[in-house]
Amino acid sequence: MHITKALPIVFPFLRWLPQVTGRSMRADLLAGITGAIIVLPQGVAFATIAGLPPAYGLYTAMVPVLVAALFGSSFHLVSGPTTAISLVVFANISKLAVPFGPDYIQLVFTLTFLTGICQLALGVARLGAVVNFVSHSVVVGFTAGAAVLIASSQIGHFFGLVLPKSASFLSTWVSLIHALPAINPYVAAVGGTTLIVAAGIKAWRPHAPALMAAMVVGSIMSVLLNGESHGVRLVGALPSRLPPMSLPNISLSAIHDLVPGAMAVAMLGLAEAVSIARSVAVRSNQSIDNSQEFIGQGLANIAGSFFSAYAASGSFTRTGVNYEAGAKTPLAAVFSALFLALILLLVAQLTAYLPLASMAGVILLVAWHLIDFSSIHHIISTDRSEAAVLFLTFLATLFVQLEFAIYAGVILSLLLYLKRTSHPHFITLAIDPTDKHRRLINIRNGPLNECPQFKILRLDGSIFFGAVNHISEELHNIIDTSPEQYHILIIGSGINFMDATGCNMLFRENRSLRLTGREISLCSLKREVLETLKRGGCFANMGPEHVFSTKDEAIQSIVPRLDPERCAGCTARVFAECCERPGGNQEYRATC
Repeated sequence: MHITKALPIVFPFLRWLPQVTGRSMRADLLAGITGAIIVLPQGVAFATIAGLPPAYGLYTAMVPVLVAALFGSSFHLVSGPTTAISLVVFANISKLAVPFGPDYIQLVFTLTFLTGICQLALGVARLGAVVNFVSHSVVVGFTAGAAVLIASSQIGHFFGLVLPKSASFLSTWVSLIHALPAINPYVAAVGGTTLIVAAGIKAWRPHAPALMAAMVVGSIMSVLLNGESHGVRLVGALPSRLPPMSLPNISLSAIHDLVPGAMAVAMLGLAEAVSIARSVAVRSNQSIDNSQEFIGQGLANIAGSFFSAYAASGSFTRTGVNYEAGAKTPLAAVFSALFLALILLLVAQLTAYLPLASMAGVILLVAWHLIDFSSIHHIISTDRSEAAVLFLTFLATLFVQLEFAIYAGVILSLLLYLKRTSHPHFITLAIDPTDKHRRLINIRNGPLNECPQFKILRLDGSIFFGAVNHISEELHNIIDTSPEQYHILIIGSGINFMDATGCNMLFRENRSLRLTGREISLCSLKREVLETLKRGGCFANMGPEHVFSTKDEAIQSIVPRLDPERCAGCTARVFAECCERPGGNQEYRATC
């Protein structure tokens, strides 16, 4: 491959960089400033959820954002810290080290590095479709469960209560109920005010920096109440510096402990990033390369692990704000990282006045908005099976380890998919006499006459090893209820593929039905299915006179084979070809 063609594949930013103009750069600059302001309170909040000092949330919104923007495929996706991944990081590492400690922080970098390796490997292998196995119901259920866990983790800070550190969701709430009489009114007032102000601004001006404004109000209120002397704890000043270099612990023991969690974080991060990129691409009319997004996210996390960042993914909030702010190219995300670095250098010391209760109030609001009530209602009202996946994933998120909750949801989705694909259905068709083109329609749609000798079926589903038993049983059930219909035509337009087991099943069914005087014919097969029939010998076994290109061709060939004696006494006369058959009343003859 010529180097000029290979470079844009290795460095995807070379594809869109020539499109940058003065006008697009001004738009990207404005969007970048907006994004930097938005991520400031979010980064601090998310780092706290992950069990890290607040500065690490801001570090995660710098180098990973820059790398993901340059090596991804979306023009508008903005990566960085997210709530769900922050919680999964905490759930994995808190079992191995004390949160906020140096050992904990280094293990987080190791988890981030391994997450990036997993994502990069999937992207290089062009396995972008793997994210499709994390269904929307799994993501919605997991995110709702994560929101409840996030809220549970902040209740103590919100009310000024000291709760025992516990991995159990139930024990956390039991401890909370017992500790309610010890609520600190000063802490609760600061947290409640922050929450109310943030919610009010969000409702009044959805795109305003509500979280930042609310935390400023909470900080001012704490000062007015002399909060420190009444037990209101403060976050403390952030370090005014750029992300320091870091080194993951690449030892065999650390890798052994962290690989399962890294795979879960990788899958969740990819599901978040690709789904967000797709949703924005629909509005911007841009095509998304899933595998390239995998590569971008993987490189972002690998690079981030060496620059004091923890696992990053696509952020729905910042991506939406980026698009609404008028971003034209991925430079907007690059600018947001650069502006955030500048802000951190200039105003980091102001966080010394930020109360933990204000942080808790902001995080509670974030957790509330994390629950997608509209999607939950849609899934429950649309599909009971998907609703079960959502509900079980939600419960698993609350009561088992988070990485296994994701795996459980994915496995359950796959089982439901296998159940559906292994149970294809036959639809009985008949000609609609009211249609001038005499189309075939489902007999359930109205009282339609069938030919007494000729059964027309459409198979909706593929014929493969997992479905052959079901197809065979359903076919025999139909035949048993229609003992006089000796000619059976299966319309195969809905058969997407057939394997060797499916071909063998057709061979056996055709042979056994011939012994009873029946005939099976096929029509409207896709080329791949027809090729499989020919390679498997089924085409030769059935005979070319039983395999047709179209249903019209099949009907024209099969009707003349019907028993003329039965045709003579038949009054149904459903086919146009019936005009050439013996019998029929005068009224029918007049219509021929």
